[in-house]
Amino acid sequence: MYPKQRGITAIGWLFLLVPFAIVGYAGIRLAPIYLNYMKVARSLTQTAKDHADDDSITAAEVRNTLEKHFDVEAVDFPKVKDVIIKRDGANWIEQVTYEDTAPLFSNIKLLVKFDKRVDIK
Repeated sequence: MYPKQRGITAIGWLFLLVPFAIVGYAGIRLAPIYLNYMKVARSLTQTAKDHADDDSITAAEVRNTLEKHFDVEAVDFPKVKDVIIKRDGANWIEQVTYEDTAPLFSNIKLLVKFDKRVDIK
């Protein structure tokens, strides 16, 4: 027998790997939610680019363009009616604030809040 023990035991490996496994599993559960958010953000930005030079746009035109972008990106949540489109002086503002949840374990869920604002100049 060696005078000093070296290395890590199986129980030690479990204590090291379980937290990494939980974080990895949470990342897998959150990935679709963040991918959906990137689609929403891209749609808002593209809508702003489409109407950047148009001075006589209305909220209905912005909403129709945004709805087309949501259809192309296959965004089901949030809905177009959840997007706030308002005028701020000479600019238009598109803002969406929503929450999404992902189940983690039996009755434990991960809640993610999103808030995106885009100015149309």
